[in-house]
Amino acid sequence: MNEEIRNLEPKALWNKFADLNAVPRPSKKEERVIAFMKDFGKNLGLETMEDEVGNVIIRKPASNGMEDRKMIVLQSHLDMVHQKNNDTNFDFDKQGIEMHVDGDWVRAKGTTLGADNGLGVATIMAILESDTIVHPAIEALFTIDEETGMTGAKGLKGGLLKGDILLNLDTEEDDEIGVGCAGGVDVTATGTYIEEDAPKNATAYTLTVNGLNGGHSGMDIIKGLGNANKLMNRVLFATKDFMQLAKLEGGSLRNAIPRESVAQVLVSSEEEFKTAFEKIKKAITSEYKSLEENLSITAEKSDESSNKVMSKSEQSVFLNAMNAAHNGVYRMSPDIEDLVETSNNIAKVSVANGKIKVECLTRSSVESSKDVLADALTSTFELAGYDVKLDGDYPGWAPNMDSAILKVLDSLYQKMNGEKAEVAACHAGLECGILGQNYPDMDMISFGPTIRGAHSPDERASISSAKKYWDFVMEILKNIPKK
Repeated sequence: MNEEIRNLEPKALWNKFADLNAVPRPSKKEERVIAFMKDFGKNLGLETMEDEVGNVIIRKPASNGMEDRKMIVLQSHLDMVHQKNNDTNFDFDKQGIEMHVDGDWVRAKGTTLGADNGLGVATIMAILESDTIVHPAIEALFTIDEETGMTGAKGLKGGLLKGDILLNLDTEEDDEIGVGCAGGVDVTATGTYIEEDAPKNATAYTLTVNGLNGGHSGMDIIKGLGNANKLMNRVLFATKDFMQLAKLEGGSLRNAIPRESVAQVLVSSEEEFKTAFEKIKKAITSEYKSLEENLSITAEKSDESSNKVMSKSEQSVFLNAMNAAHNGVYRMSPDIEDLVETSNNIAKVSVANGKIKVECLTRSSVESSKDVLADALTSTFELAGYDVKLDGDYPGWAPNMDSAILKVLDSLYQKMNGEKAEVAACHAGLECGILGQNYPDMDMISFGPTIRGAHSPDERASISSAKKYWDFVMEILKNIPKK
């Protein structure tokens, strides 16, 4: 299946992507891909090292005639988001990604593709391997754990890199040059509740919300897509007088808009429950009919009946807190058109065995606005009596419109494509902001090929865009400023 990928142009890029995608590389479990990358560098006879946290650095001298150019850092992250459809039988810890061509797109079979940020990694690998590509001196920086904590970028010590310019290959629109990004913080609320015996003669039901698009909790948050956790809470809230919650599980990753949520409830009055359920189902599906064509909301009798449920009073507190907790866009940027400044994703919700856990990812390009929303979420959950922890905080990347490398890319793009690129900040976490803390004098820029549906099984990479992007990279390497 992956052989058709290897025959795509540019072959150097797609072959390295196929090699990389044969290696399991989930966030927090990058041991195999770290070893793979170290072997790759050493087999090329290049200086290769692993730092204290697991980042891999490979250095390559300038090609003939390019010794007088500034040294560049080519940077991408090794890990990928692991998401699959419910009906897909796949073990991310053991299997390589199965890819196929669909028109102008490369897709995976029921899983995330890993183009984020695998195409960036593959680009750097192809450049390092080539003996014909013209380039200045290169430091290739492959970071770990970008998707779940950016611990690679956070752990990279100052003074380790010698490059003057950093090219981050992690943007997902080929007509965009990234000059800024959002920071983020994990907001986690935990609580307990007393379990009580289920009502006698109650009927067990399984409530399911699924079929949602999901997607990147930063880049896709502006689309107003359905969040399975918030939609499930609406269903539970609408039927609260006729049921009691036994168990709830929704979402899987902080940085992915949740696509599925499943609840187990004990229903005391079936007719009233069904009436309330059908009413809220109709309202939700009507609201989302143009955004979520495959949305499914079901209530089915269950054979798995729990004998313990959340009390009515504690259920009311939980549902009220979930109602009040903000999800989605919080504030648009007043300075950059169509840019989300601040948002929150209620990513994971778990209720079981007397324990409640709600996991959010709050993003913002403005630190004070991020703090305001994180404080609002904290207030909401603390009013419910839950404990709230803020961690994983990382800064945004402030745009520098006077950047020298920006001027190079801006000019080259217009020359090659007959139109100007969009110079923009993105509502996602790029590592530039973190790396800039220890390397404040490094000139940074971000760009990449067109990728759609990142962080979801609908992830796909444009073949024509990859060629356009590759040609752009080749010209950039030739035009790096002199020292």
